[in-house]
Amino acid sequence: MNKQYPVYTLKNECNDCYKCIRECHIKAIRIQGGSASVINDKCIACGHCVTICPAGAKRVRNDIDEVKTLLLANKKVYVSLAPSWAGVYNISKEKMIAVLKKLGFAGVSETALGAQEVSIETAKMLNKADSGLFISSACPVIDDYIRLYKPEFAENITPVASPALTHCALLKDMLGNDIKVVFIGPCVAKKNEADKHPELMAAALTFDELNYWIKEEFIDAEKIETNGECHFVPEAAYEGALYPIEGGMNETIKQVGIDKNDVTFIEVSSIDAFDKALTNIDPKKVENKIFVEALACMGGCINGPCLSSDKSRILITSDIYANTQYRNPVPKEPRTVVPEEYRPDPIKTVEYPIEQVVKALKKISKHSEEDELNCSGCGYASCREFVNALIAGDAEPSQCVSYMRKIAVRKAAAMLRCMPSAVVIVDANLEIVEANDSFEHMFLSEEMYEIFASRQDGLAGASIDRIVPYSELFKSALETGKDIHQEHYAVENKLYDISIFTIEDNELVGAVISDVTKSELDRSKIAQKAREVITKNITTVQEIASLLGEHMVETELLLNSIAEGFDPNSNEDKK
Repeated sequence: MNKQYPVYTLKNECNDCYKCIRECHIKAIRIQGGSASVINDKCIACGHCVTICPAGAKRVRNDIDEVKTLLLANKKVYVSLAPSWAGVYNISKEKMIAVLKKLGFAGVSETALGAQEVSIETAKMLNKADSGLFISSACPVIDDYIRLYKPEFAENITPVASPALTHCALLKDMLGNDIKVVFIGPCVAKKNEADKHPELMAAALTFDELNYWIKEEFIDAEKIETNGECHFVPEAAYEGALYPIEGGMNETIKQVGIDKNDVTFIEVSSIDAFDKALTNIDPKKVENKIFVEALACMGGCINGPCLSSDKSRILITSDIYANTQYRNPVPKEPRTVVPEEYRPDPIKTVEYPIEQVVKALKKISKHSEEDELNCSGCGYASCREFVNALIAGDAEPSQCVSYMRKIAVRKAAAMLRCMPSAVVIVDANLEIVEANDSFEHMFLSEEMYEIFASRQDGLAGASIDRIVPYSELFKSALETGKDIHQEHYAVENKLYDISIFTIEDNELVGAVISDVTKSELDRSKIAQKAREVITKNITTVQEIASLLGEHMVETELLLNSIAEGFDPNSNEDKK
């Protein structure tokens, strides 16, 4: 079954801010139709875009229903609980276990158990090696980042599965291969691990999902009852609980013991820092032993994208330390090891011909190197990088802020230029910001027109009161913020219709002015002609009415005489 990728976009919520592109270190975002979507093949599921999206359009796949199906189909479903829970939830471990059992899980185990096995196995590798660069495999985001974007370092990843997958294997070894294991923690990338290794990890939930599920079931963690069965299975974890803290894995390896004490331990957190740390290193030429604990989230898993806590990271770290117990001695042999090969799968980069690049640059009005501002407004570091994405179909011209501004200015200028009415924009100092040709022709004398035509900025900066005799209207609009409309405003022998409107309160106003003098004169002439025609018509109607009245009288007399001549009672008829 093809699952939805763990990170996706709600297109209707995306607001074209391009923040996800700016923040994405690997540019695994595509803009289509003004909406940002995740490029699944390029994404490493770090979840950073989810945390920084201002519109909440980036979401994490919800797998609660999948887990509920597992619970209904199989009673033996166990939780692999990430060690960061101890810093996030302000409840005892007994109550935490009781809550999860209330949801239907058969038992709860700590992912830190798997972390301990990974540390023991890693320590063995380091003790056997003479030299070389070793990169931890604990973070699935780092693993995928190396495979896709730093493939030359893929063979330097320690060939052991992550603590979560190792823990799943450990539980199956101890509780039976027929059980199902569901990981719960702050990590989005664990969903990728579950998708790739369903035989070990049946599903992965985030703390966000867990909190939603708890609320959905109306479970009050504070009031829930505990009993003697509320304990971690098969046992409580020890030093592995330090894994979510930056440097925690290194500390556990040191507790296992390094035979010759000849390993340099380094911890690096965040993709950006890790990328810089690998700069100018040839992994094949490293002569001493270096182990790098690499984590994708700044400060470690306690800054995971789905930690679901506003709690101070200092307090989270303190609580994790307070809840960690230590073994002395730490076993030298792991109980469970899951070998994992991290094969390089480099993202193919295309070098486009310079002719194609230049053509694409011209589409966004970049005709010279001076036009390439490299402002990053589009989300990319440079105009060339943006153009490569444009050619690849991962970007749109509308992302270029300077290009869209030029288009907007050109459209506005064209509209102003073509308008038959005079248009002028005035600032708070009653100085002209912009005016169209109709304004100049309507209000400038030939002498003034020549003066302002010789200026580079034209009318810009000129005082409006030098041009028109009704500057008080502009001043009033600026002071009150109210629009002003004057019809048939008389200036000398001219009549104007004036509409002044606010662009920015107390800062900018615009005006549309129409010369209605000729139309009013034409209307007056038409009215005069109409009155003359009406007068003539009235006279004619009166004459017609008079004539009709005389003829009606004569006709009536004639008809009456005829009628009387045919009267059967008359004497002539009797004869």
